[in-house]
Amino acid sequence: MELEFLTYQGYKLAKLHSESIVIHELQDALDLIAESSYQDSTRIIVHEWQLVPEFFDLKSGLAGDVLQKFSTYRMKLAIIGDFSNYSSRSLRDFIIESNKYGRINFVGSLEEAKEKLSRN
Repeated sequence: MELEFLTYQGYKLAKLHSESIVIHELQDALDLIAESSYQDSTRIIVHEWQLVPEFFDLKSGLAGDVLQKFSTYRMKLAIIGDFSNYSSRSLRDFIIESNKYGRINFVGSLEEAKEKLSRN
């Protein structure tokens, strides 16, 4: 797992660097949290394509499990992607609710991810 580190408005952001799926299961997310934390970053950026498609099927439980770990370990997450492609109403509602609180953010660009993660 390779991380690239960016500094934005005084915050160290960890950006997952991969052109393929990295998060297949809960343990992969825990490894990402651990590696980022080890490098003194509590803010992580991933792209939609770096998450296994089952993540976006809420019935699988993977999204809930992964996002719960981010909350438990007080990590912020921004997922960059085009989420309009998903037809699930429950997923759309989940995205809206997640974005309200600022710990888990579904965003459309790297700039938006940096902005969201730099807020307290």
